Amino acid sequence: MAVSGSKDFELDVAEYIEEAFERCGLEVRTGYDSATARRSLNLLFADWANRGLNRWTIKQFSQTLASGVVEYPVGTITATVAASGSLTVGETLTGGTSGTTAKIITKPTSTSLTLTVPSGSFTAGETITGGTSSASTTITANPGLSDVQSTIDILTGVIRRDNSDISISQISRDTYLTIPNKTTTGRPIQYYFDRQIVPVLKLWPSPENSTDIFIYDRLVRVDDADSAVDTVEVPFRFYPCLAAGLAYYLALKRAPDRVQILKAIYEEEFERAALEDRDKTSTYALPTYTYGFTS
Repeated sequence: MAVSGSKDFELDVAEYIEEAFERCGLEVRTGYDSATARRSLNLLFADWANRGLNRWTIKQFSQTLASGVVEYPVGTITATVAASGSLTVGETLTGGTSGTTAKIITKPTSTSLTLTVPSGSFTAGETITGGTSSASTTITANPGLSDVQSTIDILTGVIRRDNSDISISQISRDTYLTIPNKTTTGRPIQYYFDRQIVPVLKLWPSPENSTDIFIYDRLVRVDDADSAVDTVEVPFRFYPCLAAGLAYYLALKRAPDRVQILKAIYEEEFERAALEDRDKTSTYALPTYTYGFTS
């Protein structure tokens, strides 16, 4: 007999649902069965995010800093405008109709801007005016926040200047709050990750130029399971954990007599997957010798 020669086994959402129902001793019979299972699957992804089991979704992000701008979105917020040439990086934009404000971080093209997290929602078609340049333009679409909101956590970061990367440390909310002067300028050496619904990075000191780049690894959400024909954004080694977790979640609703056994299986599969999904580095132990002297 010959081996298959293929390594492309992958379940879609419908197949995970069928597997989970079978583990519960049930069959998928109605559209509602599929809908309730997809809902449970997306809640399972949220549980994985809380447990830190999303390392395959780590994405490296580069943020060019703007002089004097302290707060940055963890991702990109792009506004499309009629013309960006007369506006200045670092200045505050104000919507003429909505009153929404945001600062300009970069100007990628002649008709686009990247912004800090807006104070509200810009209205498509309204005039926005720069607070420093007094230049005005029309915003053609309200900036989307989905890229920023998909961020779960920041793992590590560096400040790149003149092709040299210098580490930057993360601090707590309390530590950031007690910094006496948050507008002190210099090369940022610390950041606070404010985990709001639209998360924000706060740097200190305030950037002294518009050329430094903050490079960091961010943990983002697994893509939602919106349709039965979707595949799931998990690597092969996590298939058993996902199937076991979905079966446990469904048992809570449909097979309470199997909850305990399915929970135990899920936790076992999760522990095994989590143990494997980690950085594997060399560890060195250096013994310490203590010498005693007597008189």
